[in-house]
Amino acid sequence: MKVEVAPQVYWVGTIDWNVRNFHGYTYTTPRGTTYNAYLVIDEKIALVDTVAPPFAGEMVRRIRELIEPGRIDYLIANHGEIDHSGAIPEVLKLAPQAQLICSKKGKDSLGKYLGPDFDFQAVGTGDKINLGQKSLTFIEAPMLHWPDSMFTYIEEEALLLPNDAFGQHLATAERFADQLPVWLVMEEAARYYANILMPFSPLVVKKIAEIQEMGIAVDIIAPSHGLIWRKNPGQIIETYLRWARGDFKPKVLVVYETMWGSTEKIARALIEGLLSEGVEAALYGLPMADRSEVIKELLDAKGILVGSSTHNRQMLLNMAAFLEDLIGLRPEGRLGAAFGSYGWGSRAVKQMEEALKEARIEVVESGLAIRWAPSEEERARAVEFGKRFARLVKESVFSSP
Repeated sequence: MKVEVAPQVYWVGTIDWNVRNFHGYTYTTPRGTTYNAYLVIDEKIALVDTVAPPFAGEMVRRIRELIEPGRIDYLIANHGEIDHSGAIPEVLKLAPQAQLICSKKGKDSLGKYLGPDFDFQAVGTGDKINLGQKSLTFIEAPMLHWPDSMFTYIEEEALLLPNDAFGQHLATAERFADQLPVWLVMEEAARYYANILMPFSPLVVKKIAEIQEMGIAVDIIAPSHGLIWRKNPGQIIETYLRWARGDFKPKVLVVYETMWGSTEKIARALIEGLLSEGVEAALYGLPMADRSEVIKELLDAKGILVGSSTHNRQMLLNMAAFLEDLIGLRPEGRLGAAFGSYGWGSRAVKQMEEALKEARIEVVESGLAIRWAPSEEERARAVEFGKRFARLVKESVFSSP
């Protein structure tokens, strides 16, 4: 399958149709993924990024359809994570003279993954390699999403190769975003951003501003996962800015885990109160709900209510795992509160409140803790709790500049 991204720039990556979990099972990938590598053919030849180790042979076969791999002069490693760098040893066996290029911090990560026998040349923002008719310019992008991350830019084609930025986990025979329905591509782009890049949102804003200040024209964005943006790439750039800046809606997620149904009854009463105040609301029961999907929905939600039964003086395990995700992702700018049912002690509600605070979510209501199953009076209290929280959310959204 020969795919030309731009004149003499080819996709030589692989499609992973079967992967369903990423990053140690913290991120589900229900539609699979791709590992994108790009071959630039000129007087000199460059391979930008590679693929995960099990797919090295497939990538090499794609390269052979275009050139003999031994002709590769430069091997660019935009990021050291194994799904992008894992096939470097295989490429260098075939092209031992190829110069291995990475960021300054990439020497550390790649050196630990690949071992001491590799010779890395470090580059920084503004450094260039001339291939003949085309040139490669490098832009350091630390913490998007690793310290070693960088972008490669081909000025002559206005083509940005940003590795893990602007990607999606999406396995498909199509290679370009405009070949699939917009809603599908944007849904996976949102899931990707929320679960990978959300904690680095301030850096996303700064990096996009930096690229704009450098006067870099971008006609095509070719990320390391998913589909390539070749028509109106400004759409995904503007969408990233909206996600990064926190363009919230009056929307609330109610996420809960229950033992015998009492906490679920409270959750349903909260939803009733939220909806009665005219906010958008959605209910997610753990572990049935996909945690990665819930986090995606949090991208534009101003509020989140989390609930759990108390068991062995603790919140339940799936709720604990979900809140650990939030602590890592730091979804700032949201409002939150906790609720739950208990028998002998209500410690879970306090634990959840502390976790929300650690995740940089503002706790705006004291937790709602109800002993055993909620009575009719207690259920009415939960409805009112939902109404109050909805009003706080609307006030916060509509009063924001």
